[in-house]
Amino acid sequence: MEPRSPPFLLERQLRQRPSAIALLKSRLKQGVHCSTPRLRSTLSGLFPVVRWLPKYRLREYVWGDVMSGLIVGIILVPQAIAYCLLAGVDPIYGLYTSFYANIIYFLMGTSRHVSVGIFSLMSLMVGQVVDREVFKAGFDTSEDSKISQLDMFNSTLDVNMTTKTIEMFGVPFEKESYAILVAATLTCLAGIYQVLMAVFRLGFVSVYLSAPMLDGFATGASFTILTVQAKYLLGLKIPRHQGPGVVLFTWFNIFANIHNTNFCDLITSVICISVLVAGKELQERYKDRLKIPLPTELVVVAAATLASHFGDLNSKYSTSVSGHIPTGFIPPRAPSLHVMPQVALDAIPISVISFAFTVSLSEMMAKKHCYSVRPNQEMLAIGFCNIIPSFFHCFTTSAALAKTMVKDSTGCQTQVSSLISAFVVLLVLLFFAPFFYALQKCVLACIIIVSLRGALRKFKDVPAKWRASREDAVVWLVAMTATALISVELGLLVGIVFSMFVVIYKTQNPKVSLLGRASDSDLYEDMDEYKNLLAPARVKVLRYQAPLYYANKDAFLKALYKRAGVEPFLELTRRKKQQKKAKMSTKQANEDKMNGEVVVGLIQNELDFHSIVLDCSSVPFVDSSGLATLKSLVKEYNNIGVGVCLACCNTSVIDTLQKGEFFGKNDQHMGQLLFHTVHAAVEYASAPKAAEAESRAAVTAV
Repeated sequence: MEPRSPPFLLERQLRQRPSAIALLKSRLKQGVHCSTPRLRSTLSGLFPVVRWLPKYRLREYVWGDVMSGLIVGIILVPQAIAYCLLAGVDPIYGLYTSFYANIIYFLMGTSRHVSVGIFSLMSLMVGQVVDREVFKAGFDTSEDSKISQLDMFNSTLDVNMTTKTIEMFGVPFEKESYAILVAATLTCLAGIYQVLMAVFRLGFVSVYLSAPMLDGFATGASFTILTVQAKYLLGLKIPRHQGPGVVLFTWFNIFANIHNTNFCDLITSVICISVLVAGKELQERYKDRLKIPLPTELVVVAAATLASHFGDLNSKYSTSVSGHIPTGFIPPRAPSLHVMPQVALDAIPISVISFAFTVSLSEMMAKKHCYSVRPNQEMLAIGFCNIIPSFFHCFTTSAALAKTMVKDSTGCQTQVSSLISAFVVLLVLLFFAPFFYALQKCVLACIIIVSLRGALRKFKDVPAKWRASREDAVVWLVAMTATALISVELGLLVGIVFSMFVVIYKTQNPKVSLLGRASDSDLYEDMDEYKNLLAPARVKVLRYQAPLYYANKDAFLKALYKRAGVEPFLELTRRKKQQKKAKMSTKQANEDKMNGEVVVGLIQNELDFHSIVLDCSSVPFVDSSGLATLKSLVKEYNNIGVGVCLACCNTSVIDTLQKGEFFGKNDQHMGQLLFHTVHAAVEYASAPKAAEAESRAAVTAV
């Protein structure tokens, strides 16, 4: 019976790639080419508002945009003031940040629903840098000036009362002015990084921020935020800890100073948290009936401010208050070139987290409402939302989930709502800011802590995460723990590195499945997972389900040997020992009568299979180490009389094998080693012995 010829292989298309120089020239030519249509297209791409605003449907959109803008603006004002506690700057700068960020994103953003402004996580990260630099500059970070009656009189002036001035870079700075200079410089650098990432198309960096890692990071940061704000609830005047271990050291200081609790602040905190939580619960329970969100924060702020003012709580009980918030705008000031080297590294994680949250939130809203956003333009928009406002005494911004959800639920249609929100903030800046003078800091801390409810509720989801994916649950726990117990920046780094190690671990422990045939079809599947599958006679069909590269090549061989049931080196060693033993026994029995044929007959060389078909359909790529592993694999099995062939390889794997001469010179043995389907490989391997000899000869030639 003649051996069956190998099935024909599909002919690959010839792809002529342009040289690197030609490609560079064409891109440069396109980049420097200038014309009126190209200029118009570039400007409209940079400022998407010029595309959609002329098409604005006034009657259809205006009501939803105005309502959502007003509601978000009302929510934004107390939050903007509150989050300044996290950022370590005066309340007026939070209002500036919210105003400018909404205006710039209106001009440059591509999402219709995202609300860009102050975000608690960004404020925390900025605040840690600000407190560190303020401490290094020599300012007293525990300083918390008590507002006296004289200060109340001076609050009518647009000045801040300070107790210490330090000369930096040849310029005298007060603590508050130096703090906002550090925050603005950090923000400018973060924005520059984001614009550079957009220009050089580095948005792929966000790929390494997996959803479980980001969730764990946000939860750990929320716990840090709660810890940092806890001292305000009790009215304690303790400095923020510098360096790793913020949570542990802060709670230690809180319990060490618990006897200094200001009971006025404590009672106020209990009342405010009770009202805020009750309002949030009512909002969630009756969200289908309520057309607009309850302005609980605004009500609490207004009531607490009136109670503090008319009750004179600051003078009588020494409660900490927000102090004077000036009206109008402060003249712009450029970020400090002297401070930039000190905060250059700190700006990197801030820029990455800021654009990651913005892009992911904008894409989520776009998918929900069936429109498209441009991630690269979103990076540019958030970058300029940081660069330009940094010249106007602002700190880092990003998309905020809670306010975006409010926008969506109140009928927002376009970014005109951001203009309305900016107008609300402008009214406060011009007219109402001084009325927040007597607002207690503990009330602001209550607003921040209650806003963390959603993130802290993630702890309830841990059992479900564990059941769905243990790896994702472990990533979440590690990111959360590292962020909470070490620091926000190191927690982010630990989360990214650990999540990458989890991916590597998965590929380092690959699964090799033994496949069987389903009845008389061409379908081959895992015999451990499906019933009624029949293994081909004397052919082992194995599927490898991971990339084959330097990190898992040894694990691949170990798993394959285990599934095949035969390790070539051990089998060859066993045969040599049997052969040696047989020769010695026959020599002792009868040196004259025994011949070589009888000796061979005493050695058990026959295996229960003669071929291995390796299904590579789940192998995305093979590197040089993986190629060398495959070469040695087929040669080792050939030495014990077992042929190996590959099936279902993708084109990138085939290209790697061809470049490494896996199929011999000029791919002369490709037809005996490579097959497009598993069934074709099994049929060829099941051919008569002559075909096997031909295949082994091809392998030997590799």
